Amino acid sequence: MGPPSSSGFYVSRAGALLLAGLAAALLLALAVLAALYGHCARVLPSELHHSGVPDTEPSQPGAPEEPPPTPKPGPTQELEVAATPRKWRPPGPWDQLRLPPWLVPLHYELELWPLLRPDELSVPGLRFTGRVNITVRCMAATARLLLHSLFLDCESAEVRGPLSPDTKDATVGRVPVDEVWFALDMQYMVLELGQALQPGSRYELQLSFSGPVYQDTREGLFLNLYTDQGKRRALLASQLEPTFARNVFPCFDEPALKATFNITIIHHPSYVALSNMPKLGQSEKEDVNGSKWTVTTFYTTPHMPTYLAAFAVCDYEYVSRIERGKEIRIWARKDAIAGGNADFALNITGPIFSFLEDLFNISYPLPKTDIIALPTFDNRAMENWGLLMFDESLLLLQPNDKLTEKKTVISYIVCHEIGHQWFGNLVTMNWWNNIWLNEGFASYFEVGVINYFNPKLPRDEIFFSNILHGVLREDHALVSRAVSRKVENFTETNEINELFDQFTYNKGASMARMLSSFLNEKIFISALKSYLETFSYSNAEQDDLWRHFQMAVDEQSKILLPATVKSIMDSWTHQSGFPIITLNASTGIMKQEPFYLGKVKNQSLLTHNDTWIVPILWMKNGTTQSLVWLDNSSKVFPEMQVSDSDHDWVILNLNMTGYYRVNYDKLGWKRLNQQLEKDPKAIPVIHRLQLVDDAFSLSKNNYIEIETALDLTKYLAEEDEIIVWHAVLLNLVTRDLIFEGKNHDIYPLLKKYLLKRLIPIWNTYSTIIRENVAALQDDYLALISLEKVFGTACWLGLEDCLQLSKELFRNWMNHPENEIPYPIKNVILCYGIALGNDKEWDFLLNIYNNTTKEEERIQLAYALGCSKEPWILNRYMEHAIAPSPLTFNETNIIEAVAASEVGRYIAKDFLINNWQAVSESCSSFAVTCWRSTSDSQFMPNCRQ
Repeated sequence: MGPPSSSGFYVSRAGALLLAGLAAALLLALAVLAALYGHCARVLPSELHHSGVPDTEPSQPGAPEEPPPTPKPGPTQELEVAATPRKWRPPGPWDQLRLPPWLVPLHYELELWPLLRPDELSVPGLRFTGRVNITVRCMAATARLLLHSLFLDCESAEVRGPLSPDTKDATVGRVPVDEVWFALDMQYMVLELGQALQPGSRYELQLSFSGPVYQDTREGLFLNLYTDQGKRRALLASQLEPTFARNVFPCFDEPALKATFNITIIHHPSYVALSNMPKLGQSEKEDVNGSKWTVTTFYTTPHMPTYLAAFAVCDYEYVSRIERGKEIRIWARKDAIAGGNADFALNITGPIFSFLEDLFNISYPLPKTDIIALPTFDNRAMENWGLLMFDESLLLLQPNDKLTEKKTVISYIVCHEIGHQWFGNLVTMNWWNNIWLNEGFASYFEVGVINYFNPKLPRDEIFFSNILHGVLREDHALVSRAVSRKVENFTETNEINELFDQFTYNKGASMARMLSSFLNEKIFISALKSYLETFSYSNAEQDDLWRHFQMAVDEQSKILLPATVKSIMDSWTHQSGFPIITLNASTGIMKQEPFYLGKVKNQSLLTHNDTWIVPILWMKNGTTQSLVWLDNSSKVFPEMQVSDSDHDWVILNLNMTGYYRVNYDKLGWKRLNQQLEKDPKAIPVIHRLQLVDDAFSLSKNNYIEIETALDLTKYLAEEDEIIVWHAVLLNLVTRDLIFEGKNHDIYPLLKKYLLKRLIPIWNTYSTIIRENVAALQDDYLALISLEKVFGTACWLGLEDCLQLSKELFRNWMNHPENEIPYPIKNVILCYGIALGNDKEWDFLLNIYNNTTKEEERIQLAYALGCSKEPWILNRYMEHAIAPSPLTFNETNIIEAVAASEVGRYIAKDFLINNWQAVSESCSSFAVTCWRSTSDSQFMPNCRQ
């Protein structure tokens, strides 16, 4: 899947706000669904949906509960299908997260029939029916079969076999199925057989089923409702990773259990059906009511895990191109295709495929690639083999997106998903505990590949901003999350879903980058080629990867390591956190210790005693030095001592390729500070970023004094790299400080100190904004940094910033075609309202009421809360509790008001005076409405 939102991966503000608020409601909905669908009796789907309860009557209070009788089917008796609660059954393999190794799937014949009609989009309880024939090989004699199934109604179950290879798999018998039941805890369907299957023989499981099409979550088979060409439309799509294939069809839903698939989709004739492979053929089918349906069949897939199977049924159009003889199609809403919004993605997709084919010397094995832009996909993307799926906000580029970071973000995400065609699809991790082998390497290559096509993009700085910075802020020695975990540590399915976090993506990518740095690019790629070739269409463990790297190292003599690749990398992937490397520049003594959030005086109370085998790439006085290794808790490196000369300085962790932070003694920090004040350009940009980020993190967590970090900012008047300013301001002008506002004791001192240094960088970019804003469109680092710089300048009261905000806002009011530059739009909207009166406020409210895009509506709603006029803010908040022709569906008005310095006091008084009405409004959303901040002020958290 695509990277998580905590990484550099793009997530809209709308997505962030909505996801946060919907989380509690979604969890509640899932719990309710579990109760509703837990019973899988042989009843009509409509009966199950309307009743939501078992057919059997509940036991009387106090009566002993017994399992229901299970009659064996006779010649004309229907098979009973039921759920069995845990307390009614003895312990068994259905209590384990992993499937027993009794059966190995070889092939699926899968047919799905979603009952979607274009004239019945609002019909509640949309469902699908299906059939699957699974060819399996029996590995151990068993009279009980387990496979995955969740929220599916089983209509029939048969087992044919053993299959005879001499007669093209003709069956030579039938194995009686005595009972089918469901173990809901581990999401199993259990088939109790009348006789045992024979080891070495092949069988065919024939299952008919039906299930729900999800509308409120993007898992399994789900529905999207959207508007295209002025009409309300619908599409169906699938998301099966990591464990949602079982929501669509009974299957062996583990990544190592690869098989081939023949997929058939029955759909309304007005729709197009897509799947992993090209269309094989089409025919017509008539249902019992005489309605005609189209039957689309697809070619056989390569061996692949269930989570990569993909389906879409849509009324879309596409643009296409041929790359090395294979068709690439981008599918999207007809309006989007006509507007050219898919052209950018189409033009970059083919070259990325070709680059990776050449890099690994392994051709993409499928005959086509479809990429579909979904109206709603929770700001995600998915790498399904042959049918990649994207939230349309991460794939489509509109003409007015030129001044956003979106072009670069789309490039990275498309590259990430294409990288999965090798890392994940061709070679799959053996189980989810090593999902970082998929996501980490896809994240690593997304930066390198896009840098190849756009050499002006600074690779190291972008890796820091998009990937490294976020995960270093969250990681520490006591976090319970290593990159690779032991399989036996997993006990529940939801633990698998939790693996898709920034440790898997960003820390995984950082592991790959560090490995590449202490080897070299040639050895790194050579090892990966060998790994991919060896395990193509198969599965691998982390140790398999290390073995191929060790083979590449052993074949040369230039790179010498202090230990095996496995020993080095296991020290990073099998333990949580990362080390702080401290260099005493006076003595050359280097030591390592685990990094804790908030260093404690009594380190003996902490339990993290392991060390890392640390590669130390470094520079002295601007010259790169030879790699050294810190493979003990401390070590002496005389070459790292600095002399008495003020010109002598040392920086560890060259280009920030190592996954650690660096501390120095007082002399080491002093020399670096002196160099910054004398000639900052002598220290590369990535290391100016590093010094700021490391120093403030170490200060925040009690490793060094805050004065040491602040000393590094004295030179900032000479700093012309906006990404460095961005890092400084993220650390100095925190959200808590802004919330405290100008009443904070430090504000006057900070204002004087920062404005003196900020004005040069402000003058540079304010001039660009005024005179040639188009010059920013390819400056990715500026696009992601400008909002923080401009917002800070205005917050500090820089008159030119306030004046520019008024100019841009009023120019937009008078000439709507003169749009506010996107990178600073949030700042200009807020200060335009704050510095204006009811005229500006009413204008923006009118814009809000005529805007349909969710993200823009949230942006405008928050800007409306920036007013400093109490009567305006009170009028605004009344919309939260009173019936109104205005619909603020995406955000909580009170929270928008409370986010401003003036508004929080007004919001507090409003809550006190209108608590009953507010609480009733919030309770209707069934979510928690308030959270207490550290200073006991209330901060609304009511999401719709």
